[in-house]
Amino acid sequence: MNALLVVSGILLLLVLRVPIAFAILGPCMAYMALTDQSTGLSLRTAAQEIDSFPLLAVPLFVLVGVTANHTGIADRIFAFAQVLFGRVRAGLGYVNIGVSLGFAWMSGSALADVAGVGKMTVPAMTDRGYSRRFSLGLTAASSLIGPVMPPSIPAIVYASVATVSTAALFAAAVVPALLIASGLAVAVFIWGRRQHHLAGRRPERGEVGSAVLRVLGPLGAPVLLLGGILSGLFTPTEAAAVGAAYVFVLGFCYRKLDLRTLWRIAVETATTAASIAIILAASGLLGWILAREQVPQDIATVLLGLTDSPVVFLLLVNVVLILIGTVLEPVAALVITVPVLLPVAVQFGVDPVHFGVVTIVNLMIGLLTPPIGGVLFVLGSATRTPMQEVFRGTAPFLLPLLAVLALLTVAPELVLFLPEHLDL
Repeated sequence: MNALLVVSGILLLLVLRVPIAFAILGPCMAYMALTDQSTGLSLRTAAQEIDSFPLLAVPLFVLVGVTANHTGIADRIFAFAQVLFGRVRAGLGYVNIGVSLGFAWMSGSALADVAGVGKMTVPAMTDRGYSRRFSLGLTAASSLIGPVMPPSIPAIVYASVATVSTAALFAAAVVPALLIASGLAVAVFIWGRRQHHLAGRRPERGEVGSAVLRVLGPLGAPVLLLGGILSGLFTPTEAAAVGAAYVFVLGFCYRKLDLRTLWRIAVETATTAASIAIILAASGLLGWILAREQVPQDIATVLLGLTDSPVVFLLLVNVVLILIGTVLEPVAALVITVPVLLPVAVQFGVDPVHFGVVTIVNLMIGLLTPPIGGVLFVLGSATRTPMQEVFRGTAPFLLPLLAVLALLTVAPELVLFLPEHLDL
């Protein structure tokens, strides 16, 4: 009953548009006071959630993504993708996916991807005759590749909460991210068959060589980051620091960094990282309360009474997480739901790494759905388009995303193959 009152209080504050961290923290502090828990215990419990060396990778990867946004790296990836895919019908659709895939190796965030890439891809597509609704929808959907493909900020948070290997989770997410890109590419192919006016064009002489030379620097980032992590040369936190230094070097080489730009990068990084840290701290306190009230055990009892099938359990979890993702920011949702659902998943024999990837994909899909829909808001703001119009364009692309989610749910070997092969 106490846990239900806390959750009800959080939902009420969210409906009243109280910022997520404080909507969580308020009812939790009230619970601690009403159950005679000390204020010191409340603060220590919250602080312990962010007192973690692996979580230091979060602000560093935020720094990588923000710096990449401000140094024209997305422009270089866009030019390279145009050379690769621009000659086929509806080629800019594939270019859109390719840019998000390339930028995902550095950003780790859907919002960073859609903020940086969306300003460029949507105007380019509409200028070439693509419908605005299709351009917005594809850009929003392809941004989900960023938080799934490593380095992934949600993966770092999940690994910290679930105490699993970040490197294993990074490796496990590579195939799912490529499947998302492939599913969206299939959607573009089906749509493009009827768009005869969107013929491709061959690159001009010298354009290929120029695009390849311009993208060599950005392509070195994933080699450095993932190569270092998966080979054991770096921990994810160390890789984040090396990646940040590498992107700064690229920025100076491209003459894109001056004092004013550095200041904007610092402010944006600090703001984003601080908001994540506050949400993590508040959500950590909520997780402690839910554990104290034995909520995971109660949920396990109910679910074990309904089914003994891991697949059916995961399908039920998919429904719950997608609904949660529509109203909660992914980092907060991860810290709240993982301590509750992961012990139940383990009882069903679900691998924690597999469960982590399924959870992350679920919550990312929530970024594309009202009423919160973080990606919809950011893309709408970046392109000066009402959120409702962005969602109308995005809705058809939910089908391939849900199809990929279903495939990952019933075929754990797609997720676990790479970490098992790499012995992570």
